[in-house]
Amino acid sequence: MALLVLGRRAPAMRVFHAMLAEFPGDAYALASIAHLQAQSGGLQASLDTTEQLLQQCPDDGGHWFNYGFLLEARERYAEAEAAFRRAVELRPGLDRAWYGLGLCLIRLGRLDEAVDALKRNTQLQPMSPYGWYQLARVHVDRHEPEEALRIIRHLSRFEPKVAAQLERETGLLASPAG
Repeated sequence: MALLVLGRRAPAMRVFHAMLAEFPGDAYALASIAHLQAQSGGLQASLDTTEQLLQQCPDDGGHWFNYGFLLEARERYAEAEAAFRRAVELRPGLDRAWYGLGLCLIRLGRLDEAVDALKRNTQLQPMSPYGWYQLARVHVDRHEPEEALRIIRHLSRFEPKVAAQLERETGLLASPAG
């Protein structure tokens, strides 16, 4: 941990590999290696390591979330959707997995399902603007401007900059110009 705090990724990676040699299949070492691989741009290597991790810990929703995140970064949306679904099956309160699922469903053109996932995300993280923003965009794409306006008004109470951005992007005005 000290090596990571000091930004010394290469020595930290050596320590994690030594841990893995001493304790094959160790979840902490595998997760740490996958994280460092992803941070250094090695998405495929990180995916491979995360797959090993999931073989060791198939019932950990957090690992499934990380796997989905990596798959999404590689634009493998259908696989990412499956990983996010597994994550929320194992950990229904994992708000980030609901958000990732919503993004994948948007990319796959399945907007009705995306609404459900993003609503769940906003229930779990009501003060985070990200889920609300995406949900408003989906409502606009589904030709539901009143729903999008309701979200813009809601966001204006605690994230006025995000609400203003949505107004600019969608052309929907939540408040009269003045």
